[in-house]
Amino acid sequence: MSTNPIEAVERLDLDTRIQYGMMFLFGGLCLAAAVSPLELLVKAVLVAALFGFTAGLWVAHLVQIVQGAVARNQVANTVADE
Repeated sequence: MSTNPIEAVERLDLDTRIQYGMMFLFGGLCLAAAVSPLELLVKAVLVAALFGFTAGLWVAHLVQIVQGAVARNQVANTVADE
């Protein structure tokens, strides 16, 4: 499995690439906010909100992956039963 990262990303469908990009963006913003010289309360709210977006995108991605796997499994079972 000696695939370079660019080829691996190009194989992904558009929805997955967008989700990964947004997770990377909000995760990076969360880290940047955590080390920013803001007031503690503002920093805590900003980091919590950005982390919430990142976690929400991650959960949505997992749901999408599971739904796709279930759909593929149902199709495989239907074809096998015929």
